[in-house]
Amino acid sequence: MPEKRFTVSNILSLSRIVLIIPIGYCLIANFPHHRWWAAAVIIFAIATDFLDGYFARKLHEVTELGKFIDPLADKIAIGLYALLMVWTGDVPLWFIVFVIVRDVLIFLGGVYIKQQKGIIPQSNWPGKIAVSFIALVFFLSTIHVESLERLRMIAVGASVVMMTFSLVSYTQRLFIGRNAGK
Repeated sequence: MPEKRFTVSNILSLSRIVLIIPIGYCLIANFPHHRWWAAAVIIFAIATDFLDGYFARKLHEVTELGKFIDPLADKIAIGLYALLMVWTGDVPLWFIVFVIVRDVLIFLGGVYIKQQKGIIPQSNWPGKIAVSFIALVFFLSTIHVESLERLRMIAVGASVVMMTFSLVSYTQRLFIGRNAGK
């Protein structure tokens, strides 16, 4: 029986890419509270990242396609938003380069595992935590609240640590082959 492609979780994953359009509009446009509107859409996008996995398990719709779409949607959405944040001057370029290089390496490793072992590795928890910290950096950078600047800098540091940790974890899967399908 062919695998179901249009599942609730796959649609939620894909929605993260589409949500970049209203986020970008709200970030760049000049209307009252436009940055807070952008932040609200970001919160909704973050919720889809947690809900897609929940629904996949709850509805017994974990699919190979979903294992591929979820991390890809994260990478595309974060990459596009990162470019917006650099363009608006809200996040430093070095941070974005780190995010993008890490994500490209993980994606290429996943493609390699798929070709070599015929499986698609799922996202790992360090990776999901890293994405959460990156989202916090973007959120705090979006709303521009001066009293939260220290928290934003802590989130930058924590995201770099978690991105490094998750990259090491993915690299272990690639070269050691441990838990490649988990």
